[in-house]
Amino acid sequence: MKAVWYRKNGSANDVLEYGEMPTPEPGAGEVLVRLHTSGVNPSDVKSRAARPLNAERIIPHSDGAGVIEAVGAGVDASRIGQRVWIWNGQWERPLGTCAQYICLSQAQAVALPDHISFEAGACLGIPALTAWQAIEHAGAIKDKTVLIIGAANAVGSYCVQLAKRKGARIIATVGSEAKAQTAKALGAHHTVDYKSSDCVEQIIKIAGPGGVDVIIDMDFSSVNRFVVGGVLKSHGLIVSYGSNDMVNNHFDFRPWLFQSVTVKLFLVYTLTDKERQAALEGLGQLLQDNALEHKIGATFKLSDTVLAHQAVEQGQLIGNVVVTVD
Repeated sequence: MKAVWYRKNGSANDVLEYGEMPTPEPGAGEVLVRLHTSGVNPSDVKSRAARPLNAERIIPHSDGAGVIEAVGAGVDASRIGQRVWIWNGQWERPLGTCAQYICLSQAQAVALPDHISFEAGACLGIPALTAWQAIEHAGAIKDKTVLIIGAANAVGSYCVQLAKRKGARIIATVGSEAKAQTAKALGAHHTVDYKSSDCVEQIIKIAGPGGVDVIIDMDFSSVNRFVVGGVLKSHGLIVSYGSNDMVNNHFDFRPWLFQSVTVKLFLVYTLTDKERQAALEGLGQLLQDNALEHKIGATFKLSDTVLAHQAVEQGQLIGNVVVTVD
């Protein structure tokens, strides 16, 4: 099979290789998926750049979509030919979705409705599941004010849609006018440029007395300014699913304490079985109803995966970056 892999950490241009690898065979309880697309996420490029390798060669990417071509022992043969999307394709295993084929547990290949494209299917594993869980952690947000950080990015765009469905009043931070228009089109009521010097003041003015009820943040290392600046209400909630600094996250304890801030952190790769099942069922219904908009920023051929990684690192695109494997 054609695949992309790396043998050491480094820049995409230096370490990603494209060529032939043996096609895997499904073991007991597994399915063989002929991939049509592979989703590229920030975690994929960070892993390639710095995460220690757990095998001689790593095929990157955890997300993807395709068709089940074969099944292992114990798997119903009726699944052959089923369109599916993938979650945790390269989590704690070396062979991800940036290839023509992947073998993995049948539970990790989820039915994809016929009317949902393979490109959209490649956006579900990390972005949509993360957004679903973030909004679930936010709780009952009907008529509450929710601040969504990075609302036009891969996860944020789904967060906006899901928060809107729950009846929240949404303030979105964005990095450009084009991203502001995207966030508004998806359901954000207000947008603020996070690069502006008066970003905090703008949010407070929009939110009104007391500030926002919930902050959903992609970067925990930068959320302190919102708490210290008075953006979050007393007894407010912060839900965070990542950080640009994974080591040194400092915050001013006193204002956090005196505002009785609640923090919920989670990693999409390690959701509990109950959380994941609820997310899969919830997203599955939304997909069946064609109730979600899937933002595709750019697509690249498998042989151009280097360019796909560079596009994610540059962060200028609106939407997900997808590699087409056909």
